[in-house]
Amino acid sequence: MAQDSLWETPAAKTLRAEPGFELDQLDRNSTPGFTGNKADGERLLEERGAVLSDLQELLYANGRSGDSRSILLVLQGMDTAGKGGMVRHVIGHVDPLGVQHAAFGVPTEEEKQHHYLWRIKKALPRGGYLGVFDRSHYEDVLVVRVHDLVPEDVWSARYDEINQFEKELVDAGTTIVKVAMFVSLDEQKKRLEERLDRPDKYWKYNPGDVTERGLWPAYQQAYQAMLDKTSTEHAPWYVVPCDRKWYSRIAVTELLIDALEKLDLDWPPANFDIEAEKARLAQS
Repeated sequence: MAQDSLWETPAAKTLRAEPGFELDQLDRNSTPGFTGNKADGERLLEERGAVLSDLQELLYANGRSGDSRSILLVLQGMDTAGKGGMVRHVIGHVDPLGVQHAAFGVPTEEEKQHHYLWRIKKALPRGGYLGVFDRSHYEDVLVVRVHDLVPEDVWSARYDEINQFEKELVDAGTTIVKVAMFVSLDEQKKRLEERLDRPDKYWKYNPGDVTERGLWPAYQQAYQAMLDKTSTEHAPWYVVPCDRKWYSRIAVTELLIDALEKLDLDWPPANFDIEAEKARLAQS
């Protein structure tokens, strides 16, 4: 079955957070736009992963030739939504040489001494690179808001600031693919229980995750505001249900393929005399 026949509509259209989107209506166990099953999804991930790999190589090759364009994948979601797995199973298909990956946790003491975008700007992808943010600048309108870490007039002003920041990135040649990953409360509990049941998962368990579960309604409100205020024409949000990991992974793969295809890349021409080099090589 061709990949096109498994998507009723392209992922970039199906998953885009349009005005009026209501997070509390999202079925986090659903597979929007996709008509296949888990086996189809897992097979498709390998097939489309190869396509993604080829496109990323094109991006990197053009970057080596002076093209300043880049892709930035922003993964934002609650704990256990599958951000780490997304990096392994989706970004794992491409050459790591052309990837810049950054994970943003609690700010360090040094980072706290700077503007909240300081650490973000330091991690932006260079021309030709695929940048990946595991959490991002949106922590400063999510965690900061829910935990009341700064006054409301401070964090509320950040929505416009972030929009302007992202517009400047896009204008400079970075395509931003923002993925809001949503897992259900029940599924999150199952995944946390698994971390407690398996010794090979203990390292992933954080007792603070249970505390955060108690703040679930506040987080959903914060995420709704984030989607409402920062899903723009230049950097829209894509909302991905994540109870089914296989679906979320193929969805993000499709979003990246779409972004890369829109760059309309071709192999950069040689910057040397090909025939002369063939002759030199033959005589070497």
